[in-house]
Amino acid sequence: MILVTLGTQDKKFTRLLEELDRLIDKKVIKEKVIVQAGYSKDYQSKNLEILDLISKDEFEDLVRNANFIITHGGVGSILTGLKFEKKVIAVPRYKKYKEHVNDHQVQIINNFNDEGYIIGIESVSSLEDALNKISDFKPKKYCSNKKNMLKLMKKLIDE
Repeated sequence: MILVTLGTQDKKFTRLLEELDRLIDKKVIKEKVIVQAGYSKDYQSKNLEILDLISKDEFEDLVRNANFIITHGGVGSILTGLKFEKKVIAVPRYKKYKEHVNDHQVQIINNFNDEGYIIGIESVSSLEDALNKISDFKPKKYCSNKKNMLKLMKKLIDE
């Protein structure tokens, strides 16, 4: 099972869901896809199992059972995947599509990607390439500690 998490941002992220549908129809994705959709819960799909906002315990159960995670560029979603030692593909929400108030998710994703923790992409059109890489991807083990988080956040701020 693939878990897709769109977080709790009060804006929709249907571009990612549309691309997932396309890749399922194209048979690039062959396994079950469960989506924690948040504010994109009204998206209609014959391919995706779409869940509304869910509890932390339900979310963590889905993470534990997922083969890998596809997420937006929220730090919490990325760190949850890393905490459970899951491979993560991250796709940013963009201001120009009214998916967020600014484009900070690009920087977050780039930092985690550059450090070797995730496969970060800048566009939903790159999702197929990322999916083709995920089975061979060996993420750097994330050590949850303040020093590591401060280093990542300092790098983000300095840029």
